[in-house]
Amino acid sequence: MNKNHDVRNPKFWVPSLYLAQGLPFFAVAIVASQMLKSMGVPNDELNHWTGVIGLAWVFKPLWSPFLELASSKKLVVVGFQILGGVCLGLVALALQAPFWFAASMAMLALVAIASSTHDIACDGLYITSLDEKGQAQYAGWTGTFFNAGKFFTTGALLLLAGHFEKTLGVVPAWTICFGILAGLMLALGAYNSWALPQAKNVIAADITAKAIARTLFEVIVDFLKKPGIWVSIVFIILFRAGEAQVQAIGPLFLREARELGGLGLSTAEVGAVYGTVGTVAFVVGSIAGGYFTSWLGLKRAILWLILAVNLPNVVFYLLSAYQPTELLVIGTALSVEMFGYGFGFVGLILYMMQVVAPGKYQTAHYAFATGIMQLGLVLFKLVSGDIQIAIGYQHFFIWVMLSAVPVAVLSQIIPMSARPQPEDEAVAQPKPAVAKAG
Repeated sequence: MNKNHDVRNPKFWVPSLYLAQGLPFFAVAIVASQMLKSMGVPNDELNHWTGVIGLAWVFKPLWSPFLELASSKKLVVVGFQILGGVCLGLVALALQAPFWFAASMAMLALVAIASSTHDIACDGLYITSLDEKGQAQYAGWTGTFFNAGKFFTTGALLLLAGHFEKTLGVVPAWTICFGILAGLMLALGAYNSWALPQAKNVIAADITAKAIARTLFEVIVDFLKKPGIWVSIVFIILFRAGEAQVQAIGPLFLREARELGGLGLSTAEVGAVYGTVGTVAFVVGSIAGGYFTSWLGLKRAILWLILAVNLPNVVFYLLSAYQPTELLVIGTALSVEMFGYGFGFVGLILYMMQVVAPGKYQTAHYAFATGIMQLGLVLFKLVSGDIQIAIGYQHFFIWVMLSAVPVAVLSQIIPMSARPQPEDEAVAQPKPAVAKAG
């Protein structure tokens, strides 16, 4: 199971490793927006800033190769967990400043950089420290504990924030919440400094920053020369058109005052519906989507997966039209939406793995594809607030469903398997394993 027999049992470090990956990501992606909403920041402005901060996950492949210069992946992982904890603590302190908005955005940007860099070393340590059997055995653990970060941040933490908003006020509430996140990350960093395997990097004599930069340039050029790559880039970005806008505006719609078209839920109530039943529905949907695609194959399944991501968004239109007050009704509706999101999002992951990544630099090209995927999220998040303010919540959710039409059409006219690479054209027959991977 372990590549090195002197490392600890993965049960002692896989959960803590991936919990530390999830906590800061969801702190930036979801919790920050809820905090800014409570502080009275308009939807357009808060989505502009949190969207720009999310660019850290877009560009992380560009500096990922340089992490090989560190003596071990463990050093990088623990270092950025501790740095992330410190920066989350600085977010809490920034809320006390007269210029709190600029200060907190700067600190959240540092959290994003630390978290995105940690992601690279985290996955690298996992792959390096486990053999193929171990990687398969603990693959489910990685997703479970990453989503445990979502369950805690969007569930328990928002419930706690809602309680403290009522008893202490908005600023003290969010100061406490980001202080808790900081403490958790520092504790995880301390624990992982003991628990993680070393995962030493093999530094050859020719591994220098200059040599890495040259290789990175070659990898980028090879990626951009892939047959049909520009169509693939458009497809990846458009796949997120509807989903990204709903994930940005949906939680804010739940918080918006009823007279302004929202549902008027408290911070704690949003935590109750999104962080509990919503998270569970997303995880169940993801598992079901994987089995569904395995059964049909990507080509036959892709349209159904795109519909699964986008059709459940009709529940947001119905919520905006009827504005129910029963939390059970709202939670049930959001569970349908989150199940569809998890079910259909599998299609994008498999498209990147099976269509975009194959080739000479498969791992690096998959990383580039995930960066493009994040770019799609950022682009549509940036404009979502402006569109919502311009046309209102009801029309916005209709617009979101229409945003899925281009990618649905495109999915039926582009290849859903890897195209032959230029260097492969001279090979008469591909190996069966390559054909299956495509």
